[in-house]
Amino acid sequence: MGNALEWYDWQVYGLFAPFFATQFFNPDNELSALLSTLALFAVGFFMRPVGAVVFGWIGDRKGRRLAMVASIGLQSAGSLAIGLAPTYASIGAAASVYLLLARLAQGLAHGGELPSAQTYIAEMAPPRRRGRWTSIIYVSGACGILTATLLGAGLSNVYGAEGMAAWGWRVPFLVGGVFGVYTLFLRTRLTETHAFGNVPSTEEPTAERPSVLRGFWQNRAAAGRVIGITAGLTVTYYSWTTAAPAYAISVQKLNPTAVLLAEIAALLVFIAALPLCGILSDRIGRRPNLLFFGVGLAVLSYPLTWLAQAGGAWALGLATTIALVFIALCASIAPAVFAELFPTHVRTTGTGVPYAIAVALFGGTTPYLQTWLASHHAQSYFTGYAIALLLIGVLVTATSPESRAKPLE
Repeated sequence: MGNALEWYDWQVYGLFAPFFATQFFNPDNELSALLSTLALFAVGFFMRPVGAVVFGWIGDRKGRRLAMVASIGLQSAGSLAIGLAPTYASIGAAASVYLLLARLAQGLAHGGELPSAQTYIAEMAPPRRRGRWTSIIYVSGACGILTATLLGAGLSNVYGAEGMAAWGWRVPFLVGGVFGVYTLFLRTRLTETHAFGNVPSTEEPTAERPSVLRGFWQNRAAAGRVIGITAGLTVTYYSWTTAAPAYAISVQKLNPTAVLLAEIAALLVFIAALPLCGILSDRIGRRPNLLFFGVGLAVLSYPLTWLAQAGGAWALGLATTIALVFIALCASIAPAVFAELFPTHVRTTGTGVPYAIAVALFGGTTPYLQTWLASHHAQSYFTGYAIALLLIGVLVTATSPESRAKPLE
């Protein structure tokens, strides 16, 4: 639930940005307000590396459970703050500052959420079923996105664009905050992983607990592999699930309900594909999955972009579905691959910090960059940029060892 809420929060912000952009920025220029709102989407991502360091240290020194409890508490507070935020009409430019602070808090929390959760799942999973088990990370994330999209489709259909811009955009943030509080209660009941329990405690006089910082430096090559694999994954994922529907609604002026329903259909296929791809990697290895993802999507990127722009919402939905099937090959096993790269005493930090850096640099800027380039009729440049990152991931995968069923203790 906590991981689903993280993805829910980011999807809500990206999807509802066209509705609330003028609530926080000057409403006289709608495109400028949208770009400013998407810039804050990116700013929130740049707090993720900080969150990965803070919560990664907590996870590696104090336990995975405590890191997950702390991250969901801060995450819930940020969501509630946005849902109750004052607007540009009431306090002027201070509204954008308020939104910025809330996004920074969410970014900090989200920087610790995913690495803590994926480390917990990877360490709890049977080694020969780790791909299947860790696929739940993106299944839950996709469910969070699906929930946000369903809520968006329902609200926009009932209240229309005017009602959504006036107050309807607040509802999903408030809902996320309430469920976050409930998830906080559930997480206090979690047990710690056996792998973490086997690492020497600082309270044991006969054993020195390994240094997190030293361990991270010793595994810097593995951290580089995380960045190389994540860059193409995060750009393609956010471009199809967040930036594309937001652009279709705000710039192409497609029917919001039709766009969101097409997105829902694509996400349902994605959710079904994830565990299947995880099982496949448990049988044939991690590297084939990653190579099929990178090469396949690089080849199809330009045709899928053309398809998404050639027709209406149905064409966007079909292109998104095809892209997400390829993305599932990588997303399903990324938590397993990253966990298998690092030793236990630095696993949360080792996976979290480079992942957060890659997501901040590449994923967080995707909606802004894609929207800006498309508004200048230069979408092909963004597609080429995504292909280059995918090919870097292919190179990293080709030079990395196979890690299927590797023991984590």
